[in-house]
Amino acid sequence: MPKVRVLIVDDSAFMRSAISRLLESDGRFEIAGLAKDGRDALKLAGETRPDVVSMDFNMPGLDGVAATRAIMQQNPVPIVMLSAHTIEGADETLAALAAGAVDFVTKPDGEVSVNLGTVKDELTSKLLANAGVNVRGLTAELPMPEDRPASKRTRERAHAMPLGRKLLAIGASTGGPAALLRLMPRLLVDQNLGVIIVQHLPPGYTKALARQLAEVTSYPVTEAQPDERFEPGRAYVAQGGFHLRLAAGHFELDQSAPEHGVRPAVDPLFRSVAQQYGTRAIAVLLTGMGRDGALGMAAIKAAGGVTLAQDEASSVVYGMPKAAVQMGVVDSVAPLDRIATLVNRLLSPPT
Repeated sequence: MPKVRVLIVDDSAFMRSAISRLLESDGRFEIAGLAKDGRDALKLAGETRPDVVSMDFNMPGLDGVAATRAIMQQNPVPIVMLSAHTIEGADETLAALAAGAVDFVTKPDGEVSVNLGTVKDELTSKLLANAGVNVRGLTAELPMPEDRPASKRTRERAHAMPLGRKLLAIGASTGGPAALLRLMPRLLVDQNLGVIIVQHLPPGYTKALARQLAEVTSYPVTEAQPDERFEPGRAYVAQGGFHLRLAAGHFELDQSAPEHGVRPAVDPLFRSVAQQYGTRAIAVLLTGMGRDGALGMAAIKAAGGVTLAQDEASSVVYGMPKAAVQMGVVDSVAPLDRIATLVNRLLSPPT
């Protein structure tokens, strides 16, 4: 197997050396280049064409977010953020993910190589998993207007949806924050629709995601709270570290065992939505690794709801949507930039 070529970006010479030694000792990596700041990273990304980039946050000149945005515009490549400031700076982490980074790893405090070893497994696994993923799906321009019709199956389901308040449940993982930033502002969220989102993120980051989405939408977006009543006209984000379920119109949060290795997982929410909303439920699976959400989507389809999945070309990772498609539980597969149109059509009264 060819080695994964990594461009290491960090303004600390010590950290560049430490990360380089860590990866070279693994045997599965080759160092494509070492960049001392964002401008250097932009230059080397074009010259070396790495498989993946390890990117620091706080750097002089172009910081990690600005460098990520510039690289994605000029020479798109998977970028994994690595910084000691990710926990304290969740907003900056989400800004980097919105700019096109695909994942992040929290650097241990201090610049001691033995500390870096504590995140070796996470760093190497994320660099390997994200090398070569489809980042170009995030850089495509929004087609305006959208002139392609919905599939025949979705048109039929649109006319079959009952009148009254509906619930849109969305599941996402790798590439999800950027996808949500494109999707959410285009949804017609009013007193006939409420939205619940499960995005695979650890504690602390989901609140930052809610704030980020609230800045680009015309409706409120908040982190779901225990026993909070689900209301239409707004969107809720599942808290990191807790599964989220809907019961009798209220949110239930718990720390039961992870599903698919994650918590929150999409499946628990989707299963509860199937039970609570049935034919008035709409489920969407966006980009993400693994199979989370497929079984829950099957439950929503069995309950008479409508199911949509992002297509492969626009997905950073065509894992979660693909699993649902392969199970035969998806009513319509569509590019990211058409999903809002399909959802909005489902909300229109039958003619």
